[in-house]
Amino acid sequence: MSSGHVQQDSALAPRTGPPPLAPLPFEVEAAFPEPAGTAREVTLLHLRAGRPGPDDSSIGGPLLWPADEPWPTCAAPGHYKPLSAPVGPEPVAMVPVVQLYARHVPGLVFPAGTDLLHILWCPLVHEDGRYAAGPRLHWRDSALTAAGATAAEPPRPHTAEEDHLPRPRTVSPTPAVEYPNWDLPEELGDLLDERFEDMKEERGYDYYDVATTQQSKAGGYPGWTQPPPVARLRGLRYSRTAACAPGGCGGSTARRGVRHRPDGRVPGPPEGGIAHAVGVPGGAGG
Repeated sequence: MSSGHVQQDSALAPRTGPPPLAPLPFEVEAAFPEPAGTAREVTLLHLRAGRPGPDDSSIGGPLLWPADEPWPTCAAPGHYKPLSAPVGPEPVAMVPVVQLYARHVPGLVFPAGTDLLHILWCPLVHEDGRYAAGPRLHWRDSALTAAGATAAEPPRPHTAEEDHLPRPRTVSPTPAVEYPNWDLPEELGDLLDERFEDMKEERGYDYYDVATTQQSKAGGYPGWTQPPPVARLRGLRYSRTAACAPGGCGGSTARRGVRHRPDGRVPGPPEGGIAHAVGVPGGAGG
């Protein structure tokens, strides 16, 4: 099940507000009332070319890092770069993937006393059935961190899988509402599949193109890159933050008509965590 047509944002100027979203071609619950009540608030993290700094929310950008905290490394046994010699026991420096300030993602619930999220990962493939990078999360108080932050460049990994090295991008957070994709209950999906297919044939788009999204985001539903039962059987976990390349997660793209939530209220059950496996294209996360 793939998400639909990307709404590209080519603006190179500094962010002055959320990018406009394409209007919905139909009201989801009017066309498909069965998923009523499953909507969730999501913050879409539209990527913009730029040079993010440690005071910016970003993907792949520099982190506001405490000077007295060693930069994390990964020494997982068996991690490797495909088609390369084994890495051996030498630790590999982790790389910054996501930095989010609470002020930019008001729909994301931060632990008490924190307003800054760091996600790093090991840029190698791990022999634990996931064929994915190994993520690590840090929740921080930005004021305390800034008071003792380092200006030094973090160490670079001495070897890395290129697909696991995010390019620095600023993000333009956009509040929206989305519906379940692979998390749609199986019996409900079976009931609606024929109507989804009929709409796709008649209009060129369907529920998955309009109501779901797989892109960099915080909140909402996991953007699984494989069916959840398969992922869970393989021991995969997800957090509720997705970090994807500009083309989307796992080869899929951003939803064409995600709906704004102007009042900021959560339309469905509050999901205080972060929105899908912290993953890169080709990763097995979900």
